[in-house]
Amino acid sequence: MSLREKKVAEKKEEIIRMAIRVLSEKGYNGITMEEIAAKLLMTKGTVYYYFKDKQELLYQSQIMLLERSLWKVQQIQQKQIPIDKKFNQSIISHIEYILEERSGFELMLKPEQIFNTKQLDVIFKLRDTYAEIFDQMITEGIDEGTFDVTDVKVVRNIILGSMNWVTQWYAEDGEKSRTEIAEDIAIYLLRMLSPNK
Repeated sequence: MSLREKKVAEKKEEIIRMAIRVLSEKGYNGITMEEIAAKLLMTKGTVYYYFKDKQELLYQSQIMLLERSLWKVQQIQQKQIPIDKKFNQSIISHIEYILEERSGFELMLKPEQIFNTKQLDVIFKLRDTYAEIFDQMITEGIDEGTFDVTDVKVVRNIILGSMNWVTQWYAEDGEKSRTEIAEDIAIYLLRMLSPNK
């Protein structure tokens, strides 16, 4: 990547991060590109230079969040540690990241209402790849005798659903930090995988 390409990528990410906050406050349908530009203290032309429209801006934000999520869990999956510890770290990483990027993930709830078929294909492919990593870890745990479950996909969906729902109830000003909440949830979810341990 050339220096110019790197600067463009950094500027795009900066706009995406600021725009996510604006979109989460006003809602996708409640704000125009012009208003987004004004909130970001940029000219409309600057924002349009990087993104052709509001849909493209939101789409790129979703891709960025999903790719980062995938990268994080792939790094954990490659570690040479016991599968229960690997799974534990994956749960904690997932929860900490969705709480860190809460506004962006909350905009993901109903992508089919916003994106076109081609965009949805990319989003769903990234989601499927992410889910497959959890399937692989659960299967590895079953094969090793660490996890005691019979339906990998049902268990994975329960786990991902539980983790993703944290954005709906976790309070930043609560008694526990993001990490503490993530660690607590990991303990309970791992018990579901190994009920007799």
